[in-house]
Amino acid sequence: MSAEVIKVNPDAPEPALIGYAAARIKAGLLVSIPTDTFYGLAVDPINLRAVERVYEIKSRQRHKPLSLIVEGVDQAEDLAQPLDADFYALARKFWPGPLTIIVKAASQLPLKATANTGNVALRVPACEVALALVRATGSPVTATSANLSGFAECTTAENVRLQLGDQIQLIVDGGPTPRSVASTIVDLTDAEHGWRILREGAISIDAITEVLG
Repeated sequence: MSAEVIKVNPDAPEPALIGYAAARIKAGLLVSIPTDTFYGLAVDPINLRAVERVYEIKSRQRHKPLSLIVEGVDQAEDLAQPLDADFYALARKFWPGPLTIIVKAASQLPLKATANTGNVALRVPACEVALALVRATGSPVTATSANLSGFAECTTAENVRLQLGDQIQLIVDGGPTPRSVASTIVDLTDAEHGWRILREGAISIDAITEVLG
């Protein structure tokens, strides 16, 4: 069965439509949503069956944790072990925006959601639709890109439909994403050796270095 598609206003997402999508996520279904980079696959990270379906659909290696969209720093603190000065410096400068920060996960996050690494990747996208959905769901949602392994990431709902339309339940169409470059990923989990950039994306290495030194 093909995924249902609902169109939302990207600048002022309609509460009823966002509530509808949030209810689907809370019910354990797979929902594709726009972010400020690519369309993502949003599921409840505590629902282990939904998390497993994301890995299955994407043929994603099980040792790679799924990134999570959070509403802000307060929600990030709930999901992580005590955070350091580097985290707060990055969050102040680049959130909301295309920066994913990997930190040590809090104990309440299931191991499957961290891919048994004990780490969690967090980001606050500059995307009203994604943030409204997190607020309506009342919890973080996964943010891994909505594409098949080996295929290009999707910048439109139609791209998602063509790749994943028969494998997910709902696509939230918030129009084309504002950029076609992935988020930058910074790893803060190595206390001994300090921060490192795992992927340079929309935010440059120079911009990260300027903040962290």
